[in-house]
Amino acid sequence: MRRRPWSIPVGSPLQILLLLCSFALAGYAGVRLLEGDWFSVALWFVGAAVVHDLVLVPVYGAADRALVRGCRPHVAYVRVPAALSLLLLLIWFPLITGRVADRYAGVTALSTDGFLARWLLITAVLFGGSAVVFLVSRWRSGDGRRA
Repeated sequence: MRRRPWSIPVGSPLQILLLLCSFALAGYAGVRLLEGDWFSVALWFVGAAVVHDLVLVPVYGAADRALVRGCRPHVAYVRVPAALSLLLLLIWFPLITGRVADRYAGVTALSTDGFLARWLLITAVLFGGSAVVFLVSRWRSGDGRRA
């Protein structure tokens, strides 16, 4: 049997075209982002990576270990809404804290009031929905009848 020489696995022509377009878009965004104050942007990226790796990873790693120890079979019912809530907090953090209130109002003509309340409401809905799914799964498995 003849073996084929080593080759780089590539996808379909459409996948390659989409990949090239995404690289072009990322390159354009990088050039536009760095054209103003490139040093501050680069410093922010390096600082964010360092803070994430040295501060945040140990914090949420320890929180997850404590969660696993506390409620091992039901970890997913807490992990999923917590992860989604933290992701929304990360996205909306400047608006929740009001740090960009003037810039946001200038661009959109809207106020940043209410972002904290909306984030808290979405967090409550996520955890409430997770609790409902947990209770339904316990009821369907027969564990809910003993309570």
